Amino acid sequence: MHRSDKHRITLQAACVGALLLSVFVVPHAQPRAGDSVAIDSDDIGGVVSGEGGPEAGVWVIAETRDLGVRYIKSVVTDDRGRYVVPDLPKASYSVWARGYGLVDSAKATSVPGRLLNITATKAPDEAAAARYYPAIYWYSMLQIPGADQLGGKSGIPANVTRADWLDTMKSNGCIGCHQLGQLSTRTIPSFFGEFPSSEAAWRRRVQSGQSGQQMTGQLANQLGGVPFKYFGEWTDRIAKGELPHAKPPRPQGVERNIVVTLRDWMDEKHYLHDLISSDRRNPTVNANGPLYGSPEYSSDLIPILDPVKNTATTYRAPVRDPDMPLSLGPGHAAALTPMQPSAYWGDEAIWDTRVNNHNSMFDSTGRLWLTAAVRGPDNPAFCKEGSDHPSARLFPLERSNRHLAMLDPRTRKYTFVDTCYGTHHPQFGYDANDTLWTSGGGPVVGWLNTKAFDATGDAAKSQGWTALILDTNGNGVRDGYVEPNQPVDPMKDKRVTAGFYAVMPSPVDGSVWGSYRSNPGAVVRLNPGSNPPQTALAEVFNVPAPGFGVRGADIDSKGVVWVSLSSGHLGSFDRRKCKGPLNGPQATGDHCPEGWTFHQYPGPGFKGIGENSAESSYYTWVDQHNTFGLGQDVPMSTGNLNDGLIAFKNGRMIVLRVPYPIGFYAKGFDGRIDNRTAGWKGRGLWAANGDRTPWLIEGGKGSRPLAAHFQLRPDPLAK
Repeated sequence: MHRSDKHRITLQAACVGALLLSVFVVPHAQPRAGDSVAIDSDDIGGVVSGEGGPEAGVWVIAETRDLGVRYIKSVVTDDRGRYVVPDLPKASYSVWARGYGLVDSAKATSVPGRLLNITATKAPDEAAAARYYPAIYWYSMLQIPGADQLGGKSGIPANVTRADWLDTMKSNGCIGCHQLGQLSTRTIPSFFGEFPSSEAAWRRRVQSGQSGQQMTGQLANQLGGVPFKYFGEWTDRIAKGELPHAKPPRPQGVERNIVVTLRDWMDEKHYLHDLISSDRRNPTVNANGPLYGSPEYSSDLIPILDPVKNTATTYRAPVRDPDMPLSLGPGHAAALTPMQPSAYWGDEAIWDTRVNNHNSMFDSTGRLWLTAAVRGPDNPAFCKEGSDHPSARLFPLERSNRHLAMLDPRTRKYTFVDTCYGTHHPQFGYDANDTLWTSGGGPVVGWLNTKAFDATGDAAKSQGWTALILDTNGNGVRDGYVEPNQPVDPMKDKRVTAGFYAVMPSPVDGSVWGSYRSNPGAVVRLNPGSNPPQTALAEVFNVPAPGFGVRGADIDSKGVVWVSLSSGHLGSFDRRKCKGPLNGPQATGDHCPEGWTFHQYPGPGFKGIGENSAESSYYTWVDQHNTFGLGQDVPMSTGNLNDGLIAFKNGRMIVLRVPYPIGFYAKGFDGRIDNRTAGWKGRGLWAANGDRTPWLIEGGKGSRPLAAHFQLRPDPLAK
């Protein structure tokens, strides 16, 4: 047995022993005088008390497997320890309390309409308490190379800066696919056997499964293999009993009003990249309707979750050519076969997709548009050199790995949309043509006029794409240009390589923004002009210090862009603040630092590198329509090491945490209004647990992906 497994078993035994000795639950009892809790027939309520009296800011969790899907609802106690778990479907529930400074209370069985008082238990020691901390508290213990280790020293490649290192350790590397720091990743599976060092164990670990090649390439090739040493030291210190250097606070203020409902779907071997619930522009579309998941590399099965009936089904997305090869292997971020056996699935190749559905989006009529492969990567003739297509004449494209498709939920008709440009994230514009803009085109940005496609069914005539051209000669029009590797010519424009990762049509002026994943990275503004692609011009705004490491982004109703950064910040860019010219020979990226503002994410940071947060947010979404209840235009990010989402309101970071199961990791989310007249009950956010390894969450092997519904009550006892 590996020493980390022994340590884990000792902690588990200590926690179980403490529970048996000191937790007492009073099922179906009335609360104490003065602490009465009013409930309806579909609620469970009561008081959580500990040795010192009422326990404020702890979670009460109700879980059942009696429905068509596993169903979990959690709430937070008020300042008198009172709680109400509202609107529970009829079923038998396990109910318990969880909170920082505690260990889980014993689970009581109850049903809606009954009162249940819970006696909480203080953690017997700091180690037992720390088992419930979010991943960021453990991951921030990872040592970051000092200045004396960089610059070609200690095996780290000479061109690697600290920002490069952190970017790979965080949002644009390891934590771009899964959470690090939860129990499964801060320990080494005994499956891998014995190793001379934990550094060697980590070298073996990252070779596991169909992402083994990608993980190994990032750590061994880009960073010279040195991260294995740092990861090994990290797990060694934890195995010896070292604990996080910070403790999480209990939920405060509005955080106590949050209700989180989880339902599982899909299956235990496949993961979901994302889900969609409504139309970005009108969040009442698909009200109370099913959610659709995007399984990316894992499967061609599109999971469908009905949150009213609490049932889950699937739809198998087709491809046009039945002989099309799998969307795995060279050119993709996932291999056809495991590099080394997984500790969970052995040599089995559990991912087997052709469709490779990365993201989806509802239109105004409730149809689902998918970024999905419909054929092999070789483009048709109308995309290539010699074609008379307007976009191909300017910038021909030979290959594309992912295209577009449309599913009508009412008829189950699936329509192929063959695009020359690659796709990744889709977003509808605010124009009369319902233009669907996409990221993922590499050197180009592509779009589909969906009104034209609906009218004609002609994908070739309905699509367009453009390279990103800066107006470096400053004459206001698109001219001949120099290539990215050529110096600026004051007589010409310049093409830049700044492929969109996120795509954000502006509701203000018809421009389309994108985030450019790089270090430090940038946000890019594309003005299509009156006759794209001939009139399309771009502007690039690089991220200045202290920010770096752009990932997902969104735009608010005023045209301000909000972006997740590997530096541990939520960044915002407001073009209206720019003081200098926005085109011309100097406007090539660094010309508007004054447009940027940075807000540090919550949670502890790595030691020895100054003030920072180890948070590694994957994506940011702006609540333009107050679908959650914090207000219009509130930016929110995935809190990928904080076990939930993070909202930014009035200068404060608000954590929307999933307390159980520990390890929730979202890649994207959206909001939906099911009933405008129902108050908080009629609105909320929807997110998928998008970790590529969902079996690493609390519960382990057998865990299925989760759909999370976040709602905001006016107070902790609203029902």
